Amino acid sequence: MPELIEPPPSPTIAARVVGLTEAEARARLQQYGPNAVEPVVPDSWWQVLLRQFRSLIVLVLGAAAGFSFAFQDHAEGIAILAVIALNAGIGFWLEWSAQASMTALRRLGLTTARVLRDGRVCAVPTHHVTIGDVLLVEAGEVVAADAALFEAQQLQVNESALTGESMPAGKAVDPAVGEGCDFKTTEAACQLFKGTAVVNGTGRAYVTGVGSGTQLGEITQLVQHAARAATPLEAKLDRLARQLVYITVGLAAVYVAIGLLKGQPVFGLLKIAIVLAVAAIPEGMSIVATLALAFGMMRLARHNVLVKRLAAVETLGGTDVIFTDKTGTLTQNQMAVHTVWLPEGQLRYPLAAAGGPPAALTGAAYQLLLRVAVLCNNATYSPATADAALGDPLEVALLALAHGGPFDVPAAQAHQRLAEQPFNSDTRLMATLHRKPDGRPWVAVKGAAEAVLQHCTGQQLATGPQPFGTNERAEWLKRANELAATGLRVLALACRELPDACQPDWTDELTWLGLVAFLDPPRAEVVPALEACQRAGIRVLMVTGDHPATASTVAHQVHLTQDSDATVVTGDELESLLAQPNGEGRHRLWHASVFARVSPAQKLDLISLYQQEGHVVAMTGDGVNDAPALKKADIGVAMGRRGTQVASEAAALVLRDDSFASIVVAVEQGRIIFTNIRRFVLYLVSCNLSEILVVTAAGLLGHGAGLLPLQILFLNLLTDVFPALALGVGKGSPRVMQHPPQDPQGPIMRPGDWRLAVAYAALMTVALLGADYLARHQLGLAPAAANAVLFFGLSAAQLVHVFNMAGGRTPFWHNDVLRNRYVWLALALCSGLIILAYVEPLLHRLLGLQKLTSVAVLLIAGPAVATLVFGQLLGWVMAGKRPATTTLPAS
Repeated sequence: MPELIEPPPSPTIAARVVGLTEAEARARLQQYGPNAVEPVVPDSWWQVLLRQFRSLIVLVLGAAAGFSFAFQDHAEGIAILAVIALNAGIGFWLEWSAQASMTALRRLGLTTARVLRDGRVCAVPTHHVTIGDVLLVEAGEVVAADAALFEAQQLQVNESALTGESMPAGKAVDPAVGEGCDFKTTEAACQLFKGTAVVNGTGRAYVTGVGSGTQLGEITQLVQHAARAATPLEAKLDRLARQLVYITVGLAAVYVAIGLLKGQPVFGLLKIAIVLAVAAIPEGMSIVATLALAFGMMRLARHNVLVKRLAAVETLGGTDVIFTDKTGTLTQNQMAVHTVWLPEGQLRYPLAAAGGPPAALTGAAYQLLLRVAVLCNNATYSPATADAALGDPLEVALLALAHGGPFDVPAAQAHQRLAEQPFNSDTRLMATLHRKPDGRPWVAVKGAAEAVLQHCTGQQLATGPQPFGTNERAEWLKRANELAATGLRVLALACRELPDACQPDWTDELTWLGLVAFLDPPRAEVVPALEACQRAGIRVLMVTGDHPATASTVAHQVHLTQDSDATVVTGDELESLLAQPNGEGRHRLWHASVFARVSPAQKLDLISLYQQEGHVVAMTGDGVNDAPALKKADIGVAMGRRGTQVASEAAALVLRDDSFASIVVAVEQGRIIFTNIRRFVLYLVSCNLSEILVVTAAGLLGHGAGLLPLQILFLNLLTDVFPALALGVGKGSPRVMQHPPQDPQGPIMRPGDWRLAVAYAALMTVALLGADYLARHQLGLAPAAANAVLFFGLSAAQLVHVFNMAGGRTPFWHNDVLRNRYVWLALALCSGLIILAYVEPLLHRLLGLQKLTSVAVLLIAGPAVATLVFGQLLGWVMAGKRPATTTLPAS
C-alpha cells in the first residue's frame, strides 16, 4: 500500500479554474501512487498445489509408500503414490479453476474520469487521478476518488454501496472546504467518495484521497484482513480423517505387538501393518466429497447461483443464521410510491387489482396531484426503459406513478415551463411556473410538508377548492409526521392558477393537494423465501446502514418481524449492549431481528458474536460496505446483478438473479449434499472397516494378510469410489427443508452412525470369513485361490452394500437409492472393472489373482447375498434404536 502523505492545502480559486498541469499530475502520481486499491493477491499455483498435500491421510499414505519401497514392493509404492497424486490433482484443478483471475477493485480501475488539466477538461484513466486534481462529475458517472466539493448544482449521489441508504445523499459546498470539512465521514455533505454513483446534478471537487486512502480503500482493507475459518465440512472431514488414522495406528500397533509376542518375523508384521494402513483410509473420500460438491455446484448454476468455493454449498446447508442486507437484497434498491394521502383518504400502493380503481383516482385532487408530479420534476423516465431513468429517485417514482395511473401524461407535458424555483435548504420546496395550453399560467409545487403548508390557503376537495383553516393545517402536519415515523420519505404537493404570469409571489396562496410517501419496495419473492427459511429452522436477521424506522417498516412488510413496532438495535447501541454486565445486553441482541445504522466494522462484530456461540452464519449483501462481512461469515452470498464487484469477489456464492429465493434453493441443495455426504461416508467407513477386520482376523488366524495392498487399493479406488459418488449426487428427499439444520458442531459420523458402520463391517467380515473357511478347509483351495475368493467376495459384498444406505425407516422397494440411476451405472461400471481384472492378464498378475472354479463363484455370491439381506434387517433394527436426528434421512 502506498504511504499515505498529508495532501497539499486546498487549491486557490485560480487553481480550481485550471486544475493541475501535466507535470504536477505526474509528480503527484509518483508521490502518492496510483488511484487503485491494492487487490488481494491470489494464491500462486504452487501454494494451491501445496495445500492439497497438507493432510494427515496423505502423511500416512506417504509413510506406507515409503515402507513399500523399502521392502522392494515397488508396484505397491507406486500405486500408493498414484493415489496421492490423483487426489491432489483433482483438488488442485477444481480450486485453481474457481480462483478469480482478477479482483473487482482492479476492474473498477479500467474506467475513466474527467479532470481539469492545464485549464482543459481531459478524460484520464481512473488510476491516473491524483491528489489535487479538479474532478468533474455529473449524473450517470461514478466518482473516481474521494474529493471535496467547491461547486455543486443540485448534486445528489447514491452512496448505498458504502452506507446502505436507499435515498441518494444531497451534496453542497462547504464554505470551509479544505479546512474544516471532515473528509473521513460519509455524512459530510461536502465530500464525494470513490465508487459512489452520481444520480443528479453536476459538480466540481478537489481530490483529497486516492487508492487505499479512500473510504473504499479502508473497507477493502477490512475485507483483506477478515479471516476466513475452515468451513464446517472441511473441519468435519478433517476430524473424520484423524479418527480413521488413530484407528489405523492403534490397530497396527496392537497387531504388531501381538505378533511379536507370538514370535512372528518383524518383516511380515510390518507388511501387514502397511496393508492395515491402506485398508483403514478411504482414499477416495476426498475425491468423492469434492465431486459431490461440484455436482451440487452445477445444479445450483442452473438456478442462477454461482458457487466460488465448493465447500460453501454444504456450509450453506448447515447455516442456522442468515444476516441479510436490506437495500437491494430484501428491497429493490429503487424508490416507489407507497402511500398517497388525499383529502378524500389514503391510497396504498400497489393498488388492489380486483374491483377496479378507487373512485379517488378520477377525482380532481388526484388528477391535479399527478399533474404536479409530472411538471414539478426534472427527472427523465419512460415505462419502456424504466431501468434507464435518470434523476432524483423520488422524482423518478412520481413519474412512474403518473404513467401507471389513469392520467394523460402527454397532455400534462404540453404545459410549457416558464420558470423554476429550485429546491434549497431555506425554502425546502421546489416550484415551477408553466403556461397551460389555453394560455393561462399555472404553478406546480412540491416539498416538505411543513414548508408547503405555510404557502397554502386552501385544499382541493371532491366538491372543489375549499378554504384552509388552522385545524386542517395541524391535521395534515400530523399525518405527514405519522408517515415519516414509519420510515417513509414524504413530499407534499400543491398547485395554483395565476391571473398573471408576471406575478412575483407565484408560490403563495397555493391549493393543497395531498401527501405522497415513498419507500424502497420489497422484492416480490422475499416473503415466501423468508417463510421457507423459518420453516427450515433458519433465523434471518436484517443488518443495514439505513434509518431504524425505514428498516423496521421493511422488516414488517416482508414478515421478518410480526410487530410493526418491533425493537430495532442501532449501531450506536451495540458497544454498550455488549458491555452490559450479567449478559443483559446480549440477551437483547439475541432477541433482535433488525439492526440499523450499522457500520461495516460492526457487521463483523455481530457475525463474530454469533459464530462464537457455535452458529453457522451466512451473510447476504451487494454493496462495498457488505464486503468485509461477506468474507468474515461462514458463507458469504453476494447479489450478482446489482451488487458491486467488490462484494462478489468477497463472497463464496453469487446470486446471478439477485433473488433472495435463490438462497432457499442453495440451502436446500446444501442440505441434500450434506445428507448425501453422510451416506457415502457411512458407506466408505463401513467398507473400509470390513477390510480392516478381514485383514486383522486373517492375520490372527494365521492366513497372512488375507488381502494384498494392491487389492485393497483397487477396491478403495474403484468399487468404493463409484458407488459412493453415486450416493453423493442423489436428488435427496423433498422433505429436507421441513426440519431444522443439522448441528453445526456435530461430526459427520455420529455415535449412532459409528455403531451402524461397525455392525455392517462385522456382518460383511463374518460372511467373508465364512466363505474363506469353506474355501480353505472344505474345498481345499490353495492360499492364492482362497485369496481370490476373499477378494471377489469382498468386492461383491461392498457393491450390494450400497443399497443398505437408503435408511432403515425406508422400504427397500421405495427409496431414492434404488431410484438413483447413477447407482446402477456405478454398479455396472464396477462389475465390468472387476471382470476386467479377472480376464486381463496384466491386471490379473498385478493383483495376484488366481483362476476360480464354479464352486468358488458360489462362495463369492454368498457374502453378497448375506450383506444385502441381513444388512436390510440390521438397518431396520438399528434405526428403531437411534434418535431420528441420527438416522439416515428417508427418501
